[in-house]
Amino acid sequence: AAEKQLRACVHCGICTATCPTYVLLGDELDGPRGRIQLIQNMLETDSTPSAKVVTHIDRCLSCLACVNACPSGVNYPRLIDQARAHIEKKASRPITQRLLRWALGQVLPRRSLLRPMLQLGRFSAWLAPLLPKQLRVLAVTASQLPRAHPENSSVQVATPGRRIALHKGCVQEVIAPQISASAMRVLRNHGFDPIIVDGCCGSLNHHLGQTAAADRHAKALVSGISALEQQAPFEAIVTTASGCGATMRDYGFQLEGQQAIAEKTHDIMDMLRGVPMQATQAHKGIRVAHHAPCSLVHGMKQRPAAPDILRNLGFEVVEPRETLCCGSAGVYNVLEPEIAGQLQRRKAGTLLELKPQIIATGNIGCLAQIAAAVNVPVVHPIELVDWATGGPKPHLRLS
Repeated sequence: AAEKQLRACVHCGICTATCPTYVLLGDELDGPRGRIQLIQNMLETDSTPSAKVVTHIDRCLSCLACVNACPSGVNYPRLIDQARAHIEKKASRPITQRLLRWALGQVLPRRSLLRPMLQLGRFSAWLAPLLPKQLRVLAVTASQLPRAHPENSSVQVATPGRRIALHKGCVQEVIAPQISASAMRVLRNHGFDPIIVDGCCGSLNHHLGQTAAADRHAKALVSGISALEQQAPFEAIVTTASGCGATMRDYGFQLEGQQAIAEKTHDIMDMLRGVPMQATQAHKGIRVAHHAPCSLVHGMKQRPAAPDILRNLGFEVVEPRETLCCGSAGVYNVLEPEIAGQLQRRKAGTLLELKPQIIATGNIGCLAQIAAAVNVPVVHPIELVDWATGGPKPHLRLS
C-alpha cells in the first residue's frame, strides 16, 4: 500500500502550502513532499531511521490537508502511518521519550487510568517550573483541559426511531461527558433510537505508531458493535469526536473485512443534516465561530454540517478563512509543544478576530486546545443544538 502511494507522488509541491509545519518552519523536510522522500528511503532500504528523519516525521500532525490538495490523489495516510510504525520498531528514542509515548498509549485510552492521572497532573501544575520538561508539559496540559461538569443525561422518552449506534470514546468522556448527554437527548428527541457503544477506537495508539495496541482496541470496538447488531442492524454508527470518526472510517483498510463498519460511520452533525428541528428563543442571535476539525474535513471527508444546522436554529454563525490545524492532533500538543503552541495561538487569533460569543468545534482535541487559548466558551455543536431545541444551557459565560 505504501509503495503504490510513493509511486503516485510526482513531487509537484502543491501540498506544501496546506501543510501547517511547512507554513510555520519553511523547511522542505517539514512538508509532505519532503517527508515522502524520507519515507521512501526509509521503507525501501528497511533502514533504521536517523534522529533527523524521526524528528521530521514526528513533526507531522496528520491533519491530512495535503490529501485534499494533492492533484495526483496520493493517499498520504498510508505513508505516514507506515512510517510511524516503522520508526516505532526500528528507531531508538531517548528513554524519556519512550516512557512518555508508552504512558500516553496506556493511559489515554483507559478512562479508569486517565481520571486519576489527570487529577495528579492538575495537582502537579503548581510545581510545573520545577519539573523536568516532559513532566512539565504534561502537568500544564492537564491543568488546561476542560473540567467535567455534572450533567443530567435524562432524555425525553420518544417513540422507537431509527436504530443507530452512538460511540462513546476515551478522553471526551472524562473531560466533557456532557457532550454525549446532549447527543443522546438530541437524537432521541428527533427520531433516532441511539444505542451506546463504549470503547476506544484505537486512534491515539495508531498515531503513536503503536500498531498492535491500535488494532486490539479497534477489534474490541468492532466486536462490541457486531454483538449489538445481532439483535438488529444499525442504520449508522455515530460519533461525537471526529478524530475517532476518521480512524473508524479507515477500518476497511486497517481491519480486513470491516468495510461495512467504516461506511456506516458518521459524524453526529452530519447525521442530523436535514432533520427538522423546532427551536426555542433563548439563544437567538448569539454569535458562534465554527472551527472545522481537520479530522472531519480531511479525515472523514465531510463538509461540516454544523454551520448550516446552527444557522437554521437561529445562531449567527461565522467561519474563519484560514483553515490550518489548531495544533492538537491527538497527543501532538504534548509531544511537540512548541509547534503546537504556535498553531494554537494562530488559530485562537483567527477565531477571536470574528468576535464570537461562543466557539464551536466537533472534536474534543480541538475543543481543549482552543479553549486553553481564548477567553470565550468553547463547546461542541451538539451542545448548542441541544440548548436550542429545549435542552439545558451549556456551561457558558456570555457577555
